[in-house]
Amino acid sequence: MKNEKSTILLDIALKTLTNLVSIGYWAGKKNDVFFKQYQLSTQQYHVLRVLRNQNGDAISLSELHNRMIHKMSNTSRLVDKLIEKDYVDRKKSPTNKRKVEISISENGIQLLEKIDLKIQAHTLSVNKNLDRKEALILNELIDKLKKP
Repeated sequence: MKNEKSTILLDIALKTLTNLVSIGYWAGKKNDVFFKQYQLSTQQYHVLRVLRNQNGDAISLSELHNRMIHKMSNTSRLVDKLIEKDYVDRKKSPTNKRKVEISISENGIQLLEKIDLKIQAHTLSVNKNLDRKEALILNELIDKLKKP
């Protein structure tokens, strides 16, 4: 009598979902390692990028939260940590005392400029097994998955 392991074939939709979760975790870990050299988390980096894209204009905490990639991020805590590092400024709105406005500091801009010098090499290393055509197809498929 032959003792063979039985194999269970996953439904393709379940396999796809499992792969998406797995690759998200894998890419997140790669980013965590990269941003650690700057004493930042990936989420803190995203806060700084959003603020830099404001071109000097302040943004409310709720608007900042809405622009985050990780919607479960504790944006207030992220901002507090960035204020401690002197990368972000927070002040009360002159027109609405209950509203807090967040902006990137000069130190935050300088840090992003340092990161900008190395981020391309990082992203290329993460994507090294894909050629341009494959990357374009992958992005199209991911965009298609995210449609409501």
